[in-house]
Amino acid sequence: MGQARYLLVLGLVVIGLLLLTGRIVTLHVIDRPFLQGQGDARILRTQALSAHRGMISDRHGEPLAISTPVVTLWANPQEVPEDPIQRLQLAHALNLSLDDLDARLERFASREFMYLRRQLTPAAAQRVVDLRVPGVYAQHEYKRYYPAGEVAAQLLGVTNVDDKGQEGLELAYQPYLAGTPGQRRVMQDRRGRLVRDLALLREAQPGGELTLAIDQRLQYMAYRELKAAVAEHQADGGVVVMMDARTGEVLAMANQPSYNPNNRAGLDPRGLRNQAIVDVFEPGSVVKPLAMAAIMESGRFDRDVVVDTSPGWMMLDRFTIRDIRNYGELDLAGILEKSSNIGMSKLVLELDEPLVPELYRRLGFGQSTETGFPGEAVGNLPAPVRWSRSQWAALSYGYGLSVSALQLASAYTALANGGVRLPPSLLKLPEAPPGTQVIDSAVAHDLLRIMEESVQPGTGGRRAGVPGYRVAGKTGTVRKTSARGYEREAYRSLFAGVAPVSDPRIVTIVMIDHPRGGDFFGGAVAAPVFSRVTGGALRLLDVPPDQRSR
Repeated sequence: MGQARYLLVLGLVVIGLLLLTGRIVTLHVIDRPFLQGQGDARILRTQALSAHRGMISDRHGEPLAISTPVVTLWANPQEVPEDPIQRLQLAHALNLSLDDLDARLERFASREFMYLRRQLTPAAAQRVVDLRVPGVYAQHEYKRYYPAGEVAAQLLGVTNVDDKGQEGLELAYQPYLAGTPGQRRVMQDRRGRLVRDLALLREAQPGGELTLAIDQRLQYMAYRELKAAVAEHQADGGVVVMMDARTGEVLAMANQPSYNPNNRAGLDPRGLRNQAIVDVFEPGSVVKPLAMAAIMESGRFDRDVVVDTSPGWMMLDRFTIRDIRNYGELDLAGILEKSSNIGMSKLVLELDEPLVPELYRRLGFGQSTETGFPGEAVGNLPAPVRWSRSQWAALSYGYGLSVSALQLASAYTALANGGVRLPPSLLKLPEAPPGTQVIDSAVAHDLLRIMEESVQPGTGGRRAGVPGYRVAGKTGTVRKTSARGYEREAYRSLFAGVAPVSDPRIVTIVMIDHPRGGDFFGGAVAAPVFSRVTGGALRLLDVPPDQRSR
């Protein structure tokens, strides 16, 4: 009997051991992949590592857009305790009322994630983390900061709360600036707290750095003068574009109205637009030197030809073309100096071919400047199909086409470079591009000398003069259009010029939109801005005076 019991117990023990061994084998061999996966799913996580967005700097390396470290606080509402003391402390640290915090937690009660505060400074976030409230976590990110503030806002653009470009160059170069986020494998407990950092799966690759052609010193100066002029004349806005006459690089691009990209509260949507690139307008008289280039190149007129502009008006296709007054007989230089619409019209109507619009096209009108800027406007240059005589004439004095300020600046580089047009560049160039010969060199030099006479004392452009430097330029005053046609009391005031004449370094375009208060002519409103901006730039760039060389 005892022997039987012993054998029974022994058998039961052996069977138990066999079952236990089988279960161990099943768990560690057969079910191991499944069980390991289930365990890893509960404690192993792959975390993203934020990539540092690339810096944008001016041509001298001064920062225009940089990324600073910030901390985003988030919570798992299901883990946040009901304890009113802890919730009150958390709400106080987040600068929220207890009722607001409770309402948000209640709204996201069925979820495991909700933002508490985005993009706090590390110090402010640490004060919340130090409370050690269960269910509250920190995530390290980057926030874009713009040292120049509103001065270059439209050109640079902005990023959103996720540090992705939304406007301007931030959007245009988003893939290049953003970089590539990294990944790491970590072990977390059931509350999501970090237990161990296991492995770096992929390092974060920082974004590339972007060096602009902008000179921050010139940008500040251009913006300051433009803002003052817009305020003085109670204008709707304005634009200043300054280009390097030797390379086509954009040294300054200022817009009004503007906004502070570091604080977008109360943002005026008009301030988002980079009007220098995305808006177009009829250029008016500032294109007369360009039209005159086509007229002079035609070979149809002697340089000393005289045109009778009397009586100061003429009818074409039931339209009346007028000068400000009756200028009588004018030579080519006089037509530009007096800005005679009659003189330009009579000259261009003598041409048998559309030489003026053909030159406009070679100068880049009606085409993309290929800067890559989002929303860039190409303007409008009508095709020469069934043009009337009045349309033909209008092109010669700047109506019937539309251009951007940047296109106009690029066209004027041809006058500054002996007929060679340079494409505009928003980025700093390693060397000057070859450009395209679009105007005869001798004609370009003659026009520069004629335009110089247009800014001498006693002329309409005299306020554009820069002490110590020879300046060539052209004023423009254009009636604005609306759905009803041309407005009677709304104008754009323009000035386009080159300096110094002896060795051109700068091309500057100024446009003031709808000045009020009496003055609206380009010579009275835009020319003084050109003088201050160009004069300051020449001095900052250490360009030697050339007035004595005349």
